[in-house]
Amino acid sequence: MEIGIINGPNLDRLGKREPEVYGHATLADLEKQLTSHLRKRGARSRFFQSNHEGRIIDTIAKWADDGVKLLVINPGGHTHVSVALRDSIAGSGMRAVEVHISNIYKREEFRHRSVTASACEGVITGLGFAGYLLAADHLLDTTKRPAPKAAARKTRRR
Repeated sequence: MEIGIINGPNLDRLGKREPEVYGHATLADLEKQLTSHLRKRGARSRFFQSNHEGRIIDTIAKWADDGVKLLVINPGGHTHVSVALRDSIAGSGMRAVEVHISNIYKREEFRHRSVTASACEGVITGLGFAGYLLAADHLLDTTKRPAPKAAARKTRRR
């Protein structure tokens, strides 16, 4: 099983931008932690980060066409304004969970509304990097896996 993880605007600045809000770990640290966690679960990861809305939308479409079924997305600032990104998630056919490192409800009021959340089956906010692990675990734990093939029965001839 493969999970796509998308990070939006400014998340490439993790570790440098507002460490009092986002901490000191970097995007590379997050990707390393997720890769290790997913490998232990028998899953693969595919990562993408962009500060550009159109590139994120193009990536969602490409991954959907490639057969990626599960998506963890932190839309960053697009969360609060991007109908186009919301529609991209909704139209992708992927099961998605929205994640935010900080608690958006403890921040500025404009951050309290997520346009993209309605296209996702859940939102995890304020749990730091652990939110990504929880989102990935939820998607893996609730994905129907093909039933193992039944062993062929030997029939006796009479």
